[in-house]
Amino acid sequence: MATLDDYVARVEGTCGAEKDVIVVLKYEKKDEAMANILKRAQLKNSIAGIVFDLAFRNFSFRLYSSGKIIFRSIKNREELNEILAALLM
Repeated sequence: MATLDDYVARVEGTCGAEKDVIVVLKYEKKDEAMANILKRAQLKNSIAGIVFDLAFRNFSFRLYSSGKIIFRSIKNREELNEILAALLM
């Protein structure tokens, strides 16, 4: 069974009411992870197929084709892990 560690290389930034959190996907799993995210999240906007503005469970975030995800207003690491688990697995 896949875990978050199989997909996530690192998490940058701090959680908090007005903080952005950057999640970097592992290069070898990036395409699979992006396909899962695009399947499960609602697409709000796409810029040349490189940047995707998405929404999932009242959270908005931006997915880049480079494998970076920027989440806005994540309260804590547990909340981030729950969202990532729902999107990736």
